[in-house]
Amino acid sequence: MKTIPLTLLFLLHFGLLAFSQAYHPVLEPAVCPIKTDPRLVVKYGYLVVPENRQRPHGRKVKIPYLFVRRPDQDARRRVSLFTTGGPGYSTTANIDSIGYQSGLLKYGGTILFDQRGTKRAQPCLDCPGVEEAIKRSYRTGLNQDSLTRLAVKACRQNFTRQGIDLSAYNTLESAEDINDLRLALQLDSLNLIGISYSGGLMLTVARTHPEAVRSLLLNSPLPGYVRYEEDGLLNINEALEQVFSDATAADPARAALRSRFHAYFTSITGKKFTLNYLEKDTRDSLRITYTKQELLDAVVNRLNSTQVHTLPVVIDDLVQGRHRAYVREVLDATFAGDPALSLGMRYSVYCSEQIAYANPAVEKQQHQVLPWLAGYGFNNVNHALCACWNVKPEPPAVKDPVYSAVPALVAAGDLDPLCRPFYNQLIKRYLPNAQLLLLHNQGHGPSYTVDGIDYVERFLAHPYQRLMSTSKDLRIE
Repeated sequence: MKTIPLTLLFLLHFGLLAFSQAYHPVLEPAVCPIKTDPRLVVKYGYLVVPENRQRPHGRKVKIPYLFVRRPDQDARRRVSLFTTGGPGYSTTANIDSIGYQSGLLKYGGTILFDQRGTKRAQPCLDCPGVEEAIKRSYRTGLNQDSLTRLAVKACRQNFTRQGIDLSAYNTLESAEDINDLRLALQLDSLNLIGISYSGGLMLTVARTHPEAVRSLLLNSPLPGYVRYEEDGLLNINEALEQVFSDATAADPARAALRSRFHAYFTSITGKKFTLNYLEKDTRDSLRITYTKQELLDAVVNRLNSTQVHTLPVVIDDLVQGRHRAYVREVLDATFAGDPALSLGMRYSVYCSEQIAYANPAVEKQQHQVLPWLAGYGFNNVNHALCACWNVKPEPPAVKDPVYSAVPALVAAGDLDPLCRPFYNQLIKRYLPNAQLLLLHNQGHGPSYTVDGIDYVERFLAHPYQRLMSTSKDLRIE
């Protein structure tokens, strides 16, 4: 009996193969909104494909892309494709200009590709009412969870009235989008570049279309097959453990920092605090109620920033009740909003791939074993919001590990509270030709350049050759 290839089984399982020839991806030219050097070869436009490939003749989506290269760079080979993370962030909307010597072109021609449903895509799944609901809760003192759920329901109703299939905005469809763009541009296999969520997206492309992938460059990737909701607090705690250990090693007088943090944040669970806050461009201050949530936001935000070295001082301030500056910092970010994020796209992906497979009973155990983090909402998507968004779960096979022989370079920061090195080591386990760069004292999205050495350049030159390092700030696994 002839063996059926694994990729074919995967496509059959998801029902994608039957529709692979039922439509033809179309490239629609458009005026490029990004300023580019006139010497560059630029192609900008939309990939036009079915919203739901199981209904190939139904509604279409338009997804922005920018293919840029220098004239001396190959138009079809050794091309890289980058999609940003999220899910729900736009790749092209975050770039204003590209110069002739841009780092984007250092390794060859580059494609910047958006996720369907994000800024500049048609449709764009924005939910501005959600951010307004959160601001209203601070202004009025009304329950934030209730206001947010109402806003999510209203956003969903708005899209469904337009005939938008919210269940079609998921990782599997996005992986097909990437391969369709490659085929439409008549390109050879791609170097796929992903960060955070899009690292998992690129792994999905490697699984469903191995012929499309020359190599993988994954920065702080979140593999879709983990159950993130069951790990979130554990991830944060693990990153904080390193902060405490490093602080003690640098200054033995800080040996009590861990126990003081644990004791204080355990003791304030369920407590409420107030402060006066002046919203930007307003005259009258608000009397804001805040909780442990905002204080932990201030801590976790620093784990992901260049200010991570200030954390011991910040924690000292917080446990002594000096909250004001840090809470205002969190509130400033909340009232400013996140104009780059299309929340509807985030809900569709996250609810169908993560929340649908998360066990609330297991999630609850994190709060029991980590009382200092108990009650902390580490994600802006949860079971209650997903019940309002009401999209179909992705097929169970998305929770299977991705096996691939494709050469891969994975970068991880050992202080990353979101996508821990554990996730990256798990990815590497199933990719025998992967190499992991573990960078010390780096958070989410670390640099591939350490002590002046560009490890991406070395990797792409010889993808199967083992990398070496003598830096004290880098371990290669």
